[in-house]
Order: sequence, then structure tokens, then C-alpha cells
Amino acid sequence: MLTLFSCPKPFHGLIKVIQTNALQSWIRLSPDCEIILFGNEEGTAEVASSLKIRHVPQVSRNEFGTPLLDDVFSKAGAVARHDIIGYVNADIILMSDVIKAIERVREKKKTFLMVGRRWNIDLGQPLDFSQPDWQERLRAFVLKRGKPTAPEWVDYFVFPRGFYRDLRPLALGRAGFDNWLLWKSRSLGGSVIDASEEVMAVHQKHDYSHHPQGKEGVWHGIEAKRNYELLDGWHHCFTLSDATYRLTPTGLKLNLRMERLSRIVWVGGIVRLCHALMAWTRPIRSRLGLGDSNMDRLFDALKKGMNPFRRAKPRL
Repeated sequence: MLTLFSCPKPFHGLIKVIQTNALQSWIRLSPDCEIILFGNEEGTAEVASSLKIRHVPQVSRNEFGTPLLDDVFSKAGAVARHDIIGYVNADIILMSDVIKAIERVREKKKTFLMVGRRWNIDLGQPLDFSQPDWQERLRAFVLKRGKPTAPEWVDYFVFPRGFYRDLRPLALGRAGFDNWLLWKSRSLGGSVIDASEEVMAVHQKHDYSHHPQGKEGVWHGIEAKRNYELLDGWHHCFTLSDATYRLTPTGLKLNLRMERLSRIVWVGGIVRLCHALMAWTRPIRSRLGLGDSNMDRLFDALKKGMNPFRRAKPRL
């Protein structure tokens, strides 16, 4: 039914514990759930072999060694056994509710992207999956000690194989790639479904020692800035607030929350205003020798003034 794929960090220290917890949880989702690990980071081949997980070591990378979104997603679509596939960050624990949610969404929609909010917890130790009630224990712990994150943090993406096309070489794990995937889904005519109410995705907190510049490098370094350039503007960064539907206990509901309605008015209005100004002022600008390129620079300056990457994560 489902193929999950991911690009894990090197397996050592706390990250090894965190990623092993995540992979162990994915294995238990369903007897026919396929898992594919991309990349050749330290320990990946050994973990994949021990857990009997598929391993694809060769992926396209930038000069910093970071896997690129377009190649990873293309390879996953080409080798996956199932028609529904999902990219998941390797520190996310999933439980049986995600399978139930996918089944419900699949009954109603053919073209979709299912995403959801994550819960942050400090775990720092191996989970005991031998206990038959490990999911119930984890849920209780998360509800007591965990905290749901803001809608711009997205860590899993489930969609039909072949849905995404013309993806860009964004650096995975760097600012903006996740928010752009939500926008891209809408640009392709897919329904973005926020499953936060029905799926508990558990994020195990960690540091940023995997990046030479730490947290600052991940969110504000060269790769983050390059991602922003490839996104072609902050208005191509969507969050869960932009979802078209919510998955609720009673089914799919149109997302009529104020956050989405205000986003439609604000972003749509700004973009339309920019295009209108280009058209209205073209005759006068032509006489003054001010072509469209000058206006483009003006709008670029406007967008940079609203650049969401000035913060730790896009907040629109």
C-alpha cells in the first residue's frame, strides 16, 4: 500500500538513536510497508541491512554533500513498489493512525498531498518496540510532555506516485523545501490535506551538529539562501494554514479557517497588485526608459523586505 522514503543523517550518537526509533516505527506500520533509504551517509548501509530496508546509495548532491530534492523524489517514484509514496524526515516516529488516514484520504481524492503538524518531544533513548502497547505509551507521553509545532513545520509528505513533476534541486533539510512542496502541490492542481487532527507525527528533538555552522547554517546559510532563490519568492512558501482540506474524525472538510482565508486575500492581492502596476505603468515607463526589468527589481526588493527566511523558518 505505502512506500516511505527518506535521506537520513549519519548514524552516530544521539542521531543514531533517533533515526533508529523512527525507522523501527515505520517498519511496524503495515506488513507490506516498503521503506527506502537514500544516500551513503555513515551507517546507512549497515542499518538498512540489519532492518531489511531498501537502500539506494547514489543520489545527486550539491557541493556541500546535501541531497537534492528533485533527484531523490524522482528516484523514489521510479523504484517504489507501491502507488502511494511518502517522504518523511528521518527523525519522525509514525504510528498506525497514519495508515488509517491515508486510506480515508485515498477513498475521497485521487490527486492529493497529505501532510500534518508534528509534536516535539525530548526522548533521547531507544523505544521498546517489544511492548505491544508501545503506541499507547508513546501517545500518553507525547500528550503529557510534548508540544505541537506551528503550521510552517512540515515533516511528512504523502502523495500518489507520479504526482510531482518539474521539481527543483532544493537542498533537503534546509530552509524552505518543505513549504515549497506544499505550494507546488497546489500549482499542480492537487488537494493539500492537513491530517494534523488525525495523525500524531512525533518529532524527536535534536541539535544541529550535523551542519558545520549548526542551526544558523541550516536556516540562514548558503544552502538556505540558494533554496530561497530557487523558490522564486516568499509567496511560493505555503504552510499547513494553506491546506485546502482538513481531515477530521467525521471526514474531509474544506479548510475555512481564518489563517487560510487571510493568506488568500493577502498573498493573492499582493501578486495581482504587482502585475497590475506593471501593466498600468508600462506606457509611461517606456517613455522614461524604465522597462519591466526595473519594476522587477522593485518587486524583488519588496519581496526581500518580507523575506521569511530572516526568521528561523518561513512564517507567512
